[in-house]
Amino acid sequence: MLHLIKLSVGPKDIGQLRAIQQRRLAEEPPLRHRTRMFPRRAAELVAGGSIYWVVAGFVQVRQLLLEVREDTLEDGSACAGLVLDPTLVPVAARPVKPFQGWRYLAPEAAPPDLADLARAEGEGELPEKLRAELRALGLL
Repeated sequence: MLHLIKLSVGPKDIGQLRAIQQRRLAEEPPLRHRTRMFPRRAAELVAGGSIYWVVAGFVQVRQLLLEVREDTLEDGSACAGLVLDPTLVPVAARPVKPFQGWRYLAPEAAPPDLADLARAEGEGELPEKLRAELRALGLL
């Protein structure tokens, strides 16, 4: 199993990413992300791998990679279509420096899902907006 990490260019937060993907899914299913470079290790990616999205400078969410297929961009050029499960899974946020394209991400280097982490003492008493900001900063 292997993962990808990719910058989500445009969306300022996970909510915007979710809205964009829901629109794409409704217009042209299945949900996929098109990328110029075809991953040579596609078989490892679809064997339980995910794409980890960097949103606003932090890896914050992942999606299961279901398939890597040949696809075409709007200009007709060939590309890879990364077919994604529509479920966005929040992960422990961590800062990531900008990079171009996508990168392979080893399972041991991937951030854990938030659901798998122990909650901080008193976290449930904080207002949701504050918790979201602290999570985005990697402090919760």
